[in-house]
Order: sequence, then structure tokens, then C-alpha cells
Amino acid sequence: MSETIVVIGANHAGTAAMNTILDHYPDKEVIAFDANSNISFLGCGMALWIGGQISGPDGLFYSSKEVLEEKGAVIHMHTKVSNIDFTKKSIQAETSSGEYFEQHYDKLILATGSLPVKFPIKGMDLENVQFVKLYQNAENVIKKLKNPAIKNITIIGAGYIGVELAEAFRRNGREVTLIDAASECLTGYYDEIFTKRMEENLRRHGIQLVFGETVKELRGNGCVSQVITDQNSYETDMAVFCTGFHPNTKLGSGLIKQFTNGAYLVNCRQETTIEDVYAAGDCASIYNNASRKTDYIALATNAVRSGIIAAHNACGTVLESPGVQGSNAIRIWDLNMVSTGLSLRKAKKLGFHAAAADYEDYQKAAFIEKDNYKVVIRIVYDRKTRVILGAQLCSEYDISMGIHLFSLAIQEQVTIDKLKLFDLFFLPHFNQPYNYITMAALRAE
Repeated sequence: MSETIVVIGANHAGTAAMNTILDHYPDKEVIAFDANSNISFLGCGMALWIGGQISGPDGLFYSSKEVLEEKGAVIHMHTKVSNIDFTKKSIQAETSSGEYFEQHYDKLILATGSLPVKFPIKGMDLENVQFVKLYQNAENVIKKLKNPAIKNITIIGAGYIGVELAEAFRRNGREVTLIDAASECLTGYYDEIFTKRMEENLRRHGIQLVFGETVKELRGNGCVSQVITDQNSYETDMAVFCTGFHPNTKLGSGLIKQFTNGAYLVNCRQETTIEDVYAAGDCASIYNNASRKTDYIALATNAVRSGIIAAHNACGTVLESPGVQGSNAIRIWDLNMVSTGLSLRKAKKLGFHAAAADYEDYQKAAFIEKDNYKVVIRIVYDRKTRVILGAQLCSEYDISMGIHLFSLAIQEQVTIDKLKLFDLFFLPHFNQPYNYITMAALRAE
């Protein structure tokens, strides 16, 4: 009799886990449950959809119930798992129509994802107070934007999603105010020399930036009309909260050991502290090679990798995660920013004796007159061990592939001195004979 593997949650981690099992272990029975109506929504495309940079949402899905069932899975959509009995190895679920049923499992993969952080402030129940996480959230916003009366939009939270949506709403012809309690944007990934460039970029395109203010209340007569901070009041027709996410770990809470922020604590095989139960994606912890500690990094790339690892181990094939570096990128209008590992401020906060090697130069040889843009690079390293802890790059040129070198360097604990005379090719169409990577490394103390 074949083993039954139940997957709870069918977005990135769950889809990756199911595809891995279906493609490599035809003897396993795969049964999945998801409370939503769709599978594999690429939330990173929401801002592009809202901003009109893509024609519609169809390309933002890479799988479906039909595709997975054709491969042999049994998929229960609109079905919420209400309880797990780890002793009996069974889950209890309820469909949207109110039907209850119980399902046995041999192995269980939790891929329950994350939920938006919601502020307990007055006025959150007003009309046009929005969150953007699910496909339905983006669809709802786009429908509302057909109303020409919505002219002013206030975004609360200046992380990646907040900044991307600021661009999207501005491209949509709206006046945009971006508010954050921090003193600058994108503080989770970049140092000030990079965040200031992004802020200049946003202001140049008409975004009103409000930093160092905390939202205290929303006001309006049925529909939001004011955002009240601890210092000012802002007129608005829509308030969009982008204040981060927390792991969705209600199932098994108190039984499965959890990380400091509530994520399921897993080892390098995605195993939880309960036998035959795995966790992957935004609901689970992850090992950060840069900080050399267990961490929580909610990225789709991490979700896919951890889903693959959980699936193989659930099927009996040992596969261990090498850890991650939290590699990420953002493009706002023509400004590209990429980073991996730790920023200088984060490294110092974590107790590293950290330093940064900075450099700025044109991407291509100086005599290349067309499409030649400056690149700014920062390499963060440990003064004592010389090991690279992080890197950040920014340019109008597409420098995205360069960050992969630093991601691997952090994983393998390469020292910054190894980059000083690193063999990088030169061709004037692409780069300079003295590449900005090696030039930055040469500046290290």
C-alpha cells in the first residue's frame, strides 16, 4: 500500500513539494488542502499588474488544481484544515460549503505560508483600507481604481512591497504618499548610501515620502479619508498597509516547537520537532549563512527550495538545505538594486566586527558612449575573519546577475581578499578592465 503524503497549503512551497513528489515518487499518494481558490500566485507581479506594466494576471500563475490533478494529486481547494491529530496522524478539514471530513496521512508537509501584519488601530474596518497579499486583494484594488474619485493613495510601510506599490499607483495616475515609522525606506536590506538613492528616485517621480512617523488612526465616514500619524494628518481616498508578514502557524501551535517569531522550527531537512511532519516556505524557519543563525526570511525563492527539500525527505531521500543568504532585488522605474546577506548596519547589530568596502564606477569601458551607467557596490565583511557577510549593488544597468557571485561567496565563507585578484573577463561592451567588484575588494582594509 502506497504512503499518503498530505500537503497543507498549495502556494509556492506546497506546489514545489507536490511537483517534486509527483515527478520523482509515483508510488506516493499526494493529497493537498488549501483554503484559497487558486494555486501558485506570483505576488511579486501584483505591482506590475496594478501599474499597468503587464496586461493582466494570467501570467502570474504557473500551476493549477487541474495541472496537479492531471499529474496524480488530489487537490481540495476552498478547504480549511481546522485541526491536526499528530498521534492518530490525521487532519480535520472543512469545505466552504460546510462539509467536514477527516484525512489520514503517513507524512505531513505544512506549507501554510504567512499572513499580513495588521495594526490594532481605530478605523481599520473602513472602506478602501487594503492589504495586498492574495490574488483577490490585487483584483479588489484594481476594480476600485476604476473609480476616478480615488485620487490620493496612502501606503503604510516602505519595505519592498510598499515601495513597489508606490511606483504602481503612481504609474496608475494617482497621487501617492508613502509613510514609514523608520527614518528611510528598505531598511531591512540596504544601507543608507543605497536607500537615499531610492528615495531620490521616488521623489523625482512624484512620490511624497513621510518617514519617522507612526500611523495611529484612520478616519472617515464609512470610507477612509484621513490617515492620522503621531505628528500629522494626511488626506486619502485609499490606505494600503504593507507592514510585513508573520508566519501562519496556528495549526499545531504549542505542539510543534516554534522560532522566536512563531515560525515552525525546522532543521536542514525541513523536519519539525514532531516525527513525520515537515514545514516549508513562509511558515518555517530557515538557516541564514550570513548571520550563521536560524532566521526567518520570507521569500518565494526560499519557499520553493524548502518545498523541494521537504518533499524529498518526506519520501525517504535525504536532502539537506545548504542554508540561504536572503538574496533579493528591486527595480523601481529605471533604478535596479540587489542585495544578499547582511547590510553593514545589520552586521554590526548582530555583533560582527564588520566593515564595508565601497566603490562607484561606470559599468562599461569609458569610451563606450551609449547605455553606459554607473554602478555602486558595497561589500560587507568581517574585519577579523575577512569573510564576506553581504553585498549590495545599484545601477540603471542590469547588474542583477552579479549578486549571485556574492551569494555563493557568503555560503562558502569566501574572504574578501579572494576577490582582489579574482579572474574576471573584460570586454568593453560589458565591463571595465578593472572591474568594480575587484576594485571594491582592493579597497578593503
